Amino acid sequence: MTGAGPQETENRGKPSLEQRLQARMDSAPERDRTGTTGKGFGRILVAVYAILALSATARGVWQLLDHGSEAPVPYALSLLAGVIYIVATFALALGGPVWRKVAWGAVSFEAIGVLAVGISSIFESTWFPDASVWSNFGQGYGYIPLVLPFVGMYWLRRTRPQ
Repeated sequence: MTGAGPQETENRGKPSLEQRLQARMDSAPERDRTGTTGKGFGRILVAVYAILALSATARGVWQLLDHGSEAPVPYALSLLAGVIYIVATFALALGGPVWRKVAWGAVSFEAIGVLAVGISSIFESTWFPDASVWSNFGQGYGYIPLVLPFVGMYWLRRTRPQ
């Protein structure tokens, strides 16, 4: 004799847990299902980018205005780094398909920049009579400029749309 147990009788006609989760996903707003970058850990990442954007931009502007003729290349690189950080901050905060592409471009440019300037500042120190944000791999900023683009890439990859 095969009778339905109390559990089977009780669950008859009810959707399974998997079906209920799928229904919830189907009814969720589109932005919640496409890998939003500015939520959870992304908020911390955006905050770090915003702080670095502010400090690098202020440093670059001040250096260029106050004594730009002394070392224009490092000072211009500091300002460029600040602008890249501003773009990355907004792109990571806003998310969405277009902003994700902008974020990928910004963090990739940032990674290449900090590596290129870091290597150049070590082997051709005469090119950098004064420090920039990216010189010596961001040593003046606690190496955050070296680590941050790779954390950004990790986060963009982790939050990519399914």
